[in-house]
Amino acid sequence: MLFSKEAPKQDLVIRGARVVDPVEGVDATLDVRIDGGSIAELGTSLDANGHRVVEADGLVLAPAFVDPHVHLREPGNEDEETVASGARAAVAGGFTAVCAMPNTDPVTDNQAAVGFIVRQSVRAGLARVYPIGAVSVGQRGEKLAEFGEMVGAGAVAVSDDGRPVASSHLMRTALEYARTFGIPVADHCEDPTLAAGGVMHEGLVASRLGLKGIPAAAEAIIVGRNCLLADLTGGHVHLCHMSTRGSVELIRRAKAQGIRVTAEVTPHHLTLTDHACEGYDTQAKMNPPLREAADVAALRAALKEGVIDCIASDHAPHAYDEKEAAFDDAPFGIVGLETAFAVANTELVRGGVLTLPELIARMSTEPAKIFHLPGGTLAVGAPADVVVLDPAVPWTVDPAAFRSKSRNTPFAGRALTGRALLTLVAGKTVHDVAAPPPSAP
Repeated sequence: MLFSKEAPKQDLVIRGARVVDPVEGVDATLDVRIDGGSIAELGTSLDANGHRVVEADGLVLAPAFVDPHVHLREPGNEDEETVASGARAAVAGGFTAVCAMPNTDPVTDNQAAVGFIVRQSVRAGLARVYPIGAVSVGQRGEKLAEFGEMVGAGAVAVSDDGRPVASSHLMRTALEYARTFGIPVADHCEDPTLAAGGVMHEGLVASRLGLKGIPAAAEAIIVGRNCLLADLTGGHVHLCHMSTRGSVELIRRAKAQGIRVTAEVTPHHLTLTDHACEGYDTQAKMNPPLREAADVAALRAALKEGVIDCIASDHAPHAYDEKEAAFDDAPFGIVGLETAFAVANTELVRGGVLTLPELIARMSTEPAKIFHLPGGTLAVGAPADVVVLDPAVPWTVDPAAFRSKSRNTPFAGRALTGRALLTLVAGKTVHDVAAPPPSAP
């Protein structure tokens, strides 16, 4: 299939794709017409009416992906990533919306800082970038930031991600305050006293490597606390990057009790174990750390059941020389926007864990719903934030070809199946595999 190389237009018809919309319950071969940046019609043999036509036989058309958890490093570390380069990586991965965590320098903890991220997103003109404001001023865990002003400037949630909200009193107050603005509090669940000094999962592999571990209980303790506080306050807590089977059981129990808790999991925690750290490979160093096979199995089952609601990349760029340090000294984190769908499709869909519509729901519909974002559906009148996928195309991960400024990934050289071929934001083409590679930002 060849995509048109003419300048992007707002109006087009995409013909003959397998159209998947979890919200509308659609999974059929259809045409989709886009007018003025919105979904106008779904049907068969639609008249082009002079619109640009994209032939998509054998491909999948879905609501584009929404990533509730990325680190874009701007301001402060623009050598690792910027809003523009992160947005370019996002659309290449099939994402049209990403939520940017506040652990920038300076911290995104006020109205002006939130406004800066919004302006940079508009200037880039690629993915929609939604800022997440800090829970506490400077992410120091002492004093609440001004939620109302940040929400007014465009923040869609609050989080001190990169750091846990250690104080239960502060977390309670944050949940109560956030509830008045209808936003979730997203928390990095880790007991800092148990995790202190740890660099990977506490287990046999860490013992063999002589590295200090982070016990699974460090996560589960804060998951349990956050569920109790959400119950106490009626607030909405969103649990970031879950990694342990103990956490899964606590979330399952909380949801059964009607507590307002949602949770995310990353592709790497769904597919890799602590054995990836063998050889002191810093590309596999992340927080929360890669856990054991039993944890991976529990996370997969929880995602299938809906106990864990959605997939997030936790895209965390780092400079090459930082990751080349000794394991103890290297930073946590990997990039993930450009590999998230392919890893999940290869391991979960082709591995028989999820159906493709279930994966699309977990990567698009559910995160959009949790954070009250437009998108996640192809309903008539919805924004035409659309991705055309080839779920069967094989490719090999080459970090040198990433649109991101950073290359830190444990999937380098991995053979994967499936990727985004065309990404539209409000009907505008922002990624097209047939087009020449974009210049660096």
